[in-house]
Amino acid sequence: MRRSDRLFDILRILRDGRLHRAQDIADRLGVSVRTIYRDMDTLAASGLPVAGERGTGYMVRDAVALPPLTLTAAELGALNLGIAIVAEAADADLKAAALSLAGKIDAVLPAEPLAETDAWKLAVHPFADAARGVSHMPTLRAAIRGRQKLRLGYRSGDGTLTDRVIRPLHMEYWGRVWTLTAWCEMRGDFRDFRVDLIETATPLPGLFVDEHGKTFADYRARQT
Repeated sequence: MRRSDRLFDILRILRDGRLHRAQDIADRLGVSVRTIYRDMDTLAASGLPVAGERGTGYMVRDAVALPPLTLTAAELGALNLGIAIVAEAADADLKAAALSLAGKIDAVLPAEPLAETDAWKLAVHPFADAARGVSHMPTLRAAIRGRQKLRLGYRSGDGTLTDRVIRPLHMEYWGRVWTLTAWCEMRGDFRDFRVDLIETATPLPGLFVDEHGKTFADYRARQT
């Protein structure tokens, strides 16, 4: 498993706002406790407010306030997404300005609680990750609103390309990476897909209806 993927998995564990022991996280991910300690140090250094310490446990809280402005999670997502795209530009001056602005944003984000439905900032992914997959976002959003199944071409962290049919349920922003929560018919279970790893997203004929055990509410209940 790549380290960036492991950090993403750690955030998925911490997203419930509870205290998690490093040993429990290490057991779930199949790594050593020392590795988790180093990963927590990386997350804290990247600007993510990791509360806790070795031997006690860890939890995460975050906010999206930029003095003198207060931004919603969606507004901060749009801002960072725009920065991500500009940071990939060929213009050296624009790229430097985007990187400088990103650093200033990271420096002033305070560590205060967010509502459960808000997103968290994570500055460990390269800007290119955010720029990839942008073209699919209108399709994904429309499918969530319209309850329309999608056929995804998805490239996993190890480079394997899979073809799967999903019920898209929810999109969430993680600083420079968007995720899509869906019911995956191939796996018969919920899955979180990184939008930047989606190769194709094709709407399928017909709509889906809510079924017990397959809704976003069921997904959230499982997380808590």
